[in-house]
Amino acid sequence: MGKRLRQQRRGKGTKAYSKRPGTFDISVNYPYNTKASKEGEVTRLFNHTGHTAPLMEIEYDDFTNGNMIAPEGIKVHDKVYIGKETFTLGSVCRIGDIPEGMPVYNIESTPGDGGKLVRSAGSTAYITAHLSGATNVTLPSRASVVLNDDCRAQLGAVAGGGMTDQPLVKAGKSHYIMHATNRMWPKIRGVKSNPVDHPFGGKQHHKGKSSMTSRNAPPGRKVGHIAASRTGRRKKG
Repeated sequence: MGKRLRQQRRGKGTKAYSKRPGTFDISVNYPYNTKASKEGEVTRLFNHTGHTAPLMEIEYDDFTNGNMIAPEGIKVHDKVYIGKETFTLGSVCRIGDIPEGMPVYNIESTPGDGGKLVRSAGSTAYITAHLSGATNVTLPSRASVVLNDDCRAQLGAVAGGGMTDQPLVKAGKSHYIMHATNRMWPKIRGVKSNPVDHPFGGKQHHKGKSSMTSRNAPPGRKVGHIAASRTGRRKKG
């Protein structure tokens, strides 16, 4: 008998598993043109459901508006620069031009991708060394990455650093936080499920059957190693 798996229920698009409207409708990426040079003024600071950090609305000198992640200490009417060697709070510069030891966030992994690294509330990275055509950046995890000098980053630390100081206390609060950002939580192993919820479920806490399954298996049984070409430990030598 097939099981009605959680991934199948999510695929139906019901309200229980669909994201809230207006969750990811604001982009905080930089302009795609890496040579763009703009000057703007912060007109508003606000919170948004799809981001853990506060955002700032910027009015540029060409009368266009944009949004970026707000740094700690930014205020309304502060000036923000993109593409200029002006090291003010929240400005966007090439990491090759940023002095060593300066905190940065919202870092591009490749030039022009708009910012991919260090975007959550309270996080910050540091420029540690400049190499020939590349820059060494220390991430919040203390891991070091070497990025192209043309990658861009904002100056400062992401605002909202105190949001994790207060404990969640109960799982229900974490449920609503994850649901607002459309994350699948909690992630439960199949062997911990009930028999009616998963083919590997049951009191024995082990699979109880082979985890190999056919590529043509029905959706309720298509879990585990799907159409695996081999099983067991790989022989050495």
